[in-house]
Amino acid sequence: MSGSRDQIFGALRRSLKVSGEDEGRRAAVEQRLGGHERILIPERSQGEAAKLAALFKEKAGAVQTSVAEVVSLEDVPEAVADFLREHNQPARVKVSPSADLKALDWQGSTLLEAAFGKAEESDPVSVTRALAGVAETGTLALVSGEEHSTTLNFLPETNVVVLRRSEIVGPYEDVWDRLRERFGEGVMPRTVNFITGPSRTGDIEQKILLGAHGPKRLHVILVGDDGPEGHA
Repeated sequence: MSGSRDQIFGALRRSLKVSGEDEGRRAAVEQRLGGHERILIPERSQGEAAKLAALFKEKAGAVQTSVAEVVSLEDVPEAVADFLREHNQPARVKVSPSADLKALDWQGSTLLEAAFGKAEESDPVSVTRALAGVAETGTLALVSGEEHSTTLNFLPETNVVVLRRSEIVGPYEDVWDRLRERFGEGVMPRTVNFITGPSRTGDIEQKILLGAHGPKRLHVILVGDDGPEGHA
């Protein structure tokens, strides 16, 4: 296999008249990779924070992702309980053990039965954190790690995702900037998931069915850094 591979790449180099030790080309590639150069960015994904938040909500709604806004993280448990009551869902949630979610009062007056850790097949509802929201398409960007098992976003039928308004970016390219800021240059988490709406398929008689390979319901709780609409 290795010999065949070398032959193929050798033939490509000869056809392109490229030397295997072409330092100029190597330097150009390294500069391209290190510079994180942008290409064409859609105009709709550019603008101030308020515009991006409005665009994210619009695009998320278009793919059956519901969005509720709260003033602060302390309001999240009550917002989760409200959503579950509205949709007649069990008040039993598996919560991502991230520091900010673990610090919240999940029992209080919500009557929620909350546990922390990875999701099991029997868990009906999960509550997770997002790395970012992509305004361009209403997409959520999520990363795996000790505080966030990927199972939380795929096993339960209902996934509630907590997202700060300041975590909404315009285009997809900005998500990779966030990743580099959090993990460091050249370092990646094991998994990066981009989720746009609840799971769906059109394979059966070309009819859209929700919950085919993941949650039937995707709900975003948008935490306002200065209030639900960006006001103090």
